[in-house]
Amino acid sequence: MPLPIQELIDRIRELEEQLELEYTRHREAFQRQRIEMADRFLELQRRHRIGVWPYLRGARWSVILTAPVIYAGWPVFALIDVFVSFYQRICFPLYRIPRVKRADYLVFDRSELPYLNPIEKLNCFYCSYANGVIAYAREIAGRTEQYWCPIKHATRLRGAHRHYPDFFEYGDSEAYRQGLERLRQQLAEAAPSAQADQTNK
Repeated sequence: MPLPIQELIDRIRELEEQLELEYTRHREAFQRQRIEMADRFLELQRRHRIGVWPYLRGARWSVILTAPVIYAGWPVFALIDVFVSFYQRICFPLYRIPRVKRADYLVFDRSELPYLNPIEKLNCFYCSYANGVIAYAREIAGRTEQYWCPIKHATRLRGAHRHYPDFFEYGDSEAYRQGLERLRQQLAEAAPSAQADQTNK
């Protein structure tokens, strides 16, 4: 990979880490403030809750009629969840690929928000599950792709997973043959810490 591109990738990763630290700092500050003002904070948030019946009365008919279509995705996401969990549990140890920690991708904390009514909480739960499963499956697929076919596409790929920048350029057969084991080894080297995470679950 050309040096300037690698430098840009490294810089992007550094910025992502800085951004995550900044988010963490803000979350911690918010949590401290929430604890300090717990009662007042809860009362303020409850004032913004809309009851179920007013919420339903205010909903557009198009929203109500399309809700079953949206929720029909439940079994699809559940099937993907079960399949990728089973797949990585069976295959990843054989390839020495560290397993993806499901709890890092499926987070259900919105139900604690007092300004949401039960319908909104159900909607948030569904969105968290659907997006979490997709992100979880994407990471499993990304690690699989790094192991089996880490070659970039000839055309620019939008929204590539985090492993993609390390892949070999399209048509660079020499780099592919010489570097494939190195990329596989990178995955294997992450295995001990990932296994420790699994035992702590």
